[in-house]
Amino acid sequence: MAGDNQLQATVSWAGDSRFIGRSGTNHSVVFDSNKDSGAAPTPMEMLLMSAGACSSVDVVSILQKAKQQVSACRVELSGERVDTIPRVFSKIHLHFVVTGFNVSEKHVERAVNLSAEKYCSVSIMLQQAMTVTHSFAVEQSELQPASAAE
Repeated sequence: MAGDNQLQATVSWAGDSRFIGRSGTNHSVVFDSNKDSGAAPTPMEMLLMSAGACSSVDVVSILQKAKQQVSACRVELSGERVDTIPRVFSKIHLHFVVTGFNVSEKHVERAVNLSAEKYCSVSIMLQQAMTVTHSFAVEQSELQPASAAE
């Protein structure tokens, strides 16, 4: 088993344009290099979603530690790619939409900034190769969560 500083995975061809990735922790994911087939996300889509997942973990955790009553968090991701091969991303934008009861915009802004500048390994790594930007919106819910009302 690899140490904390090392991750391992395998990717195996599954026929046609599909591949199966298996992480060192024995989780599987399907990739499809043919974006038109619709069988699975492409590797570039997975990279984009990985940035969103990593950042979302941070934002939710930071908001929970700040005692914010968050009921939902989603990140809408967009990536611009160059026209020449290799078709790398030139820009990625993460727009967080946080929903909750009495959620503070200052807390959300702080959480997004901390993720972008200090905690999210994926987006911080990607910032070395491209422009990564972040924005956010807060949607207030009318209902207080049951756990907070008690």
